[in-house]
Amino acid sequence: MSKPLKELLSLLQLEKLEEGLFRGQSENLGLPQVYGGQVLGQALSAARYTVSEDRTVHSFHSYFLYPGDPEKAIIYDVENLRDGRSFSTRRVKAVQNGRPIFYLTASYHGDAPGFEHQNPMPEIPGPENFASETELASHIAEFLPQKLRKTFCGEKPIETRPVTVINPLKPQKAEPKQYLWIRANGDMPESQLIHQYLLAYASDWGFLVTALHPHGVSLMTPNFQVATIDHSIWFHRPFKMDEWLLYVIESPTASNTRGLVRGEIYNQQGHLVATAVQEGVMRFTDK
Repeated sequence: MSKPLKELLSLLQLEKLEEGLFRGQSENLGLPQVYGGQVLGQALSAARYTVSEDRTVHSFHSYFLYPGDPEKAIIYDVENLRDGRSFSTRRVKAVQNGRPIFYLTASYHGDAPGFEHQNPMPEIPGPENFASETELASHIAEFLPQKLRKTFCGEKPIETRPVTVINPLKPQKAEPKQYLWIRANGDMPESQLIHQYLLAYASDWGFLVTALHPHGVSLMTPNFQVATIDHSIWFHRPFKMDEWLLYVIESPTASNTRGLVRGEIYNQQGHLVATAVQEGVMRFTDK
């Protein structure tokens, strides 16, 4: 297991304060706020401590209310909404500076046989054909803000290999689609719940920016704001984060300063393992 992955798994392993109450530390990635994937992963990690081990999360729906402070810890308050014969439901409130910054509702279910169908996996060349995001970022490192260089150019816990490359310093208008190969940077524990909350962490990286492609802007465009409003994932089948997954992302629409993105996540055997949807703010600011 690589050092960055070990550190991330430690970050997502929360401190139990009392029954249903947990504390998670924050990671400063050089962004003005806590990375949204961190809050997603920690909230799912908190909820899993309260659910029977024979049930895994099959869906969650979340809202980001306020940006988190990357220099401060976050408290996660887990509420048990229901434990039924087949499903369990939990609601998680993330609190920082005395106010809620995030809410997540997750539903858990055990394995059960039933009907199956899925969309076919797109025919995309394998990850060995593409450079990693770290390699690509190294070519423009001198132009990146100092506080972001380590995040983009250093070794990462999740390796990302984009199929379509867009230069964030000189973005050109492009189709609102992208394909990313993603994989944990090292061997993972067996627990499917850990693989699930690590995928939640990874799913936020490079997701909403797909909605920017048709407009020739990027996260580094001056006086431009991009922020997540809500994020949901449906987990369809078991998967391993330490094996390559194809993240197929498209943005079907943007309007009223909001963009919508949808992602399908496949393993290399062609199985659709998860679907993600996110809406976020994308607008110019006065500053």
